[in-house]
Amino acid sequence: MRLKSLVTVGLAVVLGLAFGATTAPAASAAGARPDFQMPFPCGQVWTGNSSASSAHQSYEIDFNRGSTADADYGDTVVAAAAGTVAISAHQGSTNGFGNLIKIDHGGGWFTYYAHLSLRSVSAGAHVTQGQKIGEVGNTSKPGNNIAPHLHYEVRTSDTSYPANIQKAVFNGVTFGYPAQTVTSHNCGGASANPYTPQEVCGSGYSVIDSAALGTAGTVYLLYNSGNGNNCVVTMKKTSLGTATATTAYLEVQGRSRVTDSGSYGYYAGPVRASAADKCVKWGGKAGSSTYDSPFEHCG
Repeated sequence: MRLKSLVTVGLAVVLGLAFGATTAPAASAAGARPDFQMPFPCGQVWTGNSSASSAHQSYEIDFNRGSTADADYGDTVVAAAAGTVAISAHQGSTNGFGNLIKIDHGGGWFTYYAHLSLRSVSAGAHVTQGQKIGEVGNTSKPGNNIAPHLHYEVRTSDTSYPANIQKAVFNGVTFGYPAQTVTSHNCGGASANPYTPQEVCGSGYSVIDSAALGTAGTVYLLYNSGNGNNCVVTMKKTSLGTATATTAYLEVQGRSRVTDSGSYGYYAGPVRASAADKCVKWGGKAGSSTYDSPFEHCG
């Protein structure tokens, strides 16, 4: 965990389940390892660290990407793989995890997402890979004053804690413990789409948020820090190459909404607008699913 300066934090993590893997992860008694991706939207770059916190056990990872202590607060967290939400609760007093999402991926595999500022899914819900499940925060147990970050773990059910914590693998590559900077390839399971949001929006754009459109697609919000422009694109996941109704829109607060809507084979957009120091509303549609954000990402 990344601590605020001059603050001593003791995080006692007591949930249990998984077994450490080798650099080329060895098989465990659990079923086949899911195709885990980074727990962040497609194209984002995050730095993970497993050794910066004295509270860590084994292969737990804390993720940050901002240059200041609070820079990551509110950033989108997505499911590393499809599964069923086993826990969605504030567990600060129990174990220091604060707002925790635990996903059961089947075959004895689980992922944990802790310290969230908010939880976007409820226990029992089925989530798809790349679906938003919460936002980065700093919730913990009473008295713990921690800087915003995502605490991420992979566990299996074939042994007891902490031996059950597995090395994290993203896009088929084992995380470079103890620390590594990694680019997310968690593109909502849309690997068959030959395009990426960054390619569609152009050079200089990075994904800052995304929303799943059921199984039909994902709508992405990107930002270009070089020119202050936002860009929205809706990437299809089904009926690829076949023209189907797809929409992407971007509305800068105080201005008219700009929309690209039509029958497209792979994506709608890009819709770009200058949004420096402004709040934006964004969204899109693919298949029968629609997403409409509030005004957010101000500044």
